[in-house]
Amino acid sequence: MAREETRVTVEGPDGGRELRISSPSRLVWPEAGLTKLDLVHYMISVGGPFLAANGDRPITLQRFSGDVDGEQFFSKNPPKGAPDFVRSVDVVYPSGRSHPQLVIDEIAAAVWAVQMNTVVFHPWASRAGNPDNPDQLRIDLDPQPGTDFKDAVPAARELRAVLAEAGLNAFIKTSGNRGLHVFAPIEPVHEFLEVRHAVIAAARELERRMPDQVTTAWWKEERGARVFIDFNQANRDRTMAGAYSPRPLPAATVSCPLSWDELDGTDPGDFTVATVPGRLKSTGDPWADMHASPGSLETLLSWWERDLGSGLGELPFPPDFPKMPGEPPRVQPSRARVKE
Repeated sequence: MAREETRVTVEGPDGGRELRISSPSRLVWPEAGLTKLDLVHYMISVGGPFLAANGDRPITLQRFSGDVDGEQFFSKNPPKGAPDFVRSVDVVYPSGRSHPQLVIDEIAAAVWAVQMNTVVFHPWASRAGNPDNPDQLRIDLDPQPGTDFKDAVPAARELRAVLAEAGLNAFIKTSGNRGLHVFAPIEPVHEFLEVRHAVIAAARELERRMPDQVTTAWWKEERGARVFIDFNQANRDRTMAGAYSPRPLPAATVSCPLSWDELDGTDPGDFTVATVPGRLKSTGDPWADMHASPGSLETLLSWWERDLGSGLGELPFPPDFPKMPGEPPRVQPSRARVKE
């Protein structure tokens, strides 16, 4: 019995590319009734804004062997058999080793990734031509148990004010789940560790202003019912779902850019693979001009130095990172007290 497949033509800089799509009727989101071919058509329909946000960056693919409730894995280097219009760039990981990582230059490459069962696209904060120096400052506002999306909204607004005081223009998107992602374009002149320090400086300032609502506590037992400001998303090889990337959640939600004017009253569940193409046609892309005026980290890094002088040092790194200079012990506080 012949396997089901279809072909789609994807327009690009070199004309149309005809791509084979196997198992087009396979349900990727069973609850939403959306298929692999639906995802292909979604990627084509959001192609311009998707490429503006995620193209020309090292990118990690989150792939699924079946539907979004099944097994998943992450691909960083281009899979075998990648077409010649899919390129890669060498990047350095926290371990110090170097490896090629996928780069998407046209929407046909994203459609090919969907053919390879990709659902979520995770771009780096840096460009392929300068992978060591981010051109985006990124902060993940992650609601903890006892809080939800509506608690992240005032935190995002105050964070925008903090970044504005530091000379940065903030942009926002839904995470596709319960949180919010705040981005600011920056000049690509600082390595990841320096950008991380700038993020920590902004996070600490936000925490001073909203101590009962937000926290920089890395250990979950210390966070309480507050929104966690995830500073570790600023690290090298740490990524979040890209703008306009689908998420592997039952309703097929999308990590969707917003204008600040529409943030209040927003329901992140409204932005899905089925609805976002229509939204783009009616409202346009709120991130279209993101990189028109990149900002400087000078003020945030001066805040970092100020906090160092006040006794506030480095914060914990993820457990898979090598031990970093000045880092506090990677021991859960309750376990550290037991040992004492």
